Amino acid sequence: MTPARRALVLFSGGQDSTACLAWALEHFAHVETIGFDYGQRHAVELACRTTVRQALADTFPDWAPRLGDDHLLDLSLLGQISDTALTSTRALEMTQAGLPNTFVPGRNLLFFTFAATVAYRRGLDVLVGGMCETDFSGYPDCRDNTLKALQVALSLGVDTKLTIETPLMWLDKAQTWAFSAALGGEALNALIVEHTHTCYLGDRAQRHAWGYGCGQCPACALRRRGYKGWRAAGEPAFADTDRLGLEAP
Repeated sequence: MTPARRALVLFSGGQDSTACLAWALEHFAHVETIGFDYGQRHAVELACRTTVRQALADTFPDWAPRLGDDHLLDLSLLGQISDTALTSTRALEMTQAGLPNTFVPGRNLLFFTFAATVAYRRGLDVLVGGMCETDFSGYPDCRDNTLKALQVALSLGVDTKLTIETPLMWLDKAQTWAFSAALGGEALNALIVEHTHTCYLGDRAQRHAWGYGCGQCPACALRRRGYKGWRAAGEPAFADTDRLGLEAP
């Protein structure tokens, strides 16, 4: 744990951001969360956020005192100016630009910019996000280079050293399941299955071994494959502790 640093986690209520929230609670003495309502068609994730936060505090009492305030920002303008499958009802498909039409241009750039504004006001100096290049669907604002450049720009823009942490950046989805298992064991992964939401279509009527979702959209397919891969490997504890940011046992 790094007591001197205080973190703000970009927390959607999904699997990846929940794993990142657990990681932050393990590493920092004070952790706050921030979410964004941008007109996403899977807005059910916003309702999951409160449930997940409470479940984490109840299940892991050592983390509970470190979990601070939650912030939910209205970014509905982003949904109004976007023309994507995440902000309107349309089929999920690839575009002529070679990107999935679930890509919301500028979304992560705006998220981090608003998060930096809140962090500045709250005295927080670490921003944590669940972006990764391994299973990132081609989204350019999930790339490591993008976020490194953004870290420099935000730190200069507020004249305060801000660090962007992306603990999942080089993990595939099977390794993400192992990552959360290493942090909180079966209890954390059971919490992720039962309470988080990742499905692009916002389907919480269907419960699968890996969680709730339509089972067909790219987000569900990715989560399902990762879960099966993790289980097939015998539910391994993640051996590469350096990549996890955890101490070796």
